Amino acid sequence: MTSIILFLIVLGVLIFSHEFGHFIVAKKSGIRVDEFAFGFPPRLFKFKKGETAYSFNLIPFGGFVKIHDGEKETAPVLLAGVFFNLLLAWLLISFGFFIGLPTSVGSAPTGAEIKNVKIVIIDVVQNSPASDTGLKTGDEIIGFSKVEDVQNFIGKNKGIETEIKYKRGGEISSIKLTPRISPPPGEGAIGIAMDEVGILKLSWYRAPWEGLKMTYELTISVALAVYYFFVNLIKGLTGLEGVMGPVGIVGATNTVAHLGFSYLLSFVALLSINLAVINIIPFPALDGGRILFLLIEKIKGSPINTRVSNTIHNVGFALLLILMLAITYRDILRLI
Repeated sequence: MTSIILFLIVLGVLIFSHEFGHFIVAKKSGIRVDEFAFGFPPRLFKFKKGETAYSFNLIPFGGFVKIHDGEKETAPVLLAGVFFNLLLAWLLISFGFFIGLPTSVGSAPTGAEIKNVKIVIIDVVQNSPASDTGLKTGDEIIGFSKVEDVQNFIGKNKGIETEIKYKRGGEISSIKLTPRISPPPGEGAIGIAMDEVGILKLSWYRAPWEGLKMTYELTISVALAVYYFFVNLIKGLTGLEGVMGPVGIVGATNTVAHLGFSYLLSFVALLSINLAVINIIPFPALDGGRILFLLIEKIKGSPINTRVSNTIHNVGFALLLILMLAITYRDILRLI
């Protein structure tokens, strides 16, 4: 129950940030907003202040800003949701740097000191010796000083049952596994990726600048990852197994929260960047799709038929809903 509550809080912050961006830019642009909604209907309750109704709905996976009939959404209004999600990520990362943020030793700013360096698992391949024995992302490998030391140890024990000690949530445990002699390409002998991670704490004046740089770098990385995912999906080289839905994010949120508040800040920032990148995709019902329609109208010199555009966006929304249900179904199967 705690995991679900924490997830809903995180989701609420992300949705509110995105929709508030649309809302405030519309208001500042002189565009009338009839409704600012958190979640999708059925409606739980609402109140009205001025010309705008503020509603809270039952389905928490989204929200919307309803522009008054007869008024047109503009590109700045549509882009504002994406911008505010990136702004949220920047603020969270900057604050994280100020209080102490988990950072890879290899990506630390010049001259910055990283304390409490640990060897942390940053990815676990499914159906590998590591996943079969229960190792998870975020586990700390103990007994070694460098990632290279762990790699050399595993390399010397291929085909031999080996014990590895790790720390999770403050508790030290150990597992026994057998490193593969001939692992699939790119997976490694036991199927994990590791990094040396420590706590980087910066001054109040340096934290925003480094936060901005990290936000930019993460945005580029996420955008490239999304691009190559869709390219490989179209080519039939990948499926939905690498995509995490609401159920998966609940578990991930709980795992990250147990690692500490600063880890949770990083996770929420990354989710916010993902939300921004996905929303800018030129697909019907997403902000990017609506911006594409504005560009088409500008090129053709006349508005697109309202009935046609609404139908296309509704179909797009239905397809996105089906995709979410499929991903959620896969998340549930992983838990069974």
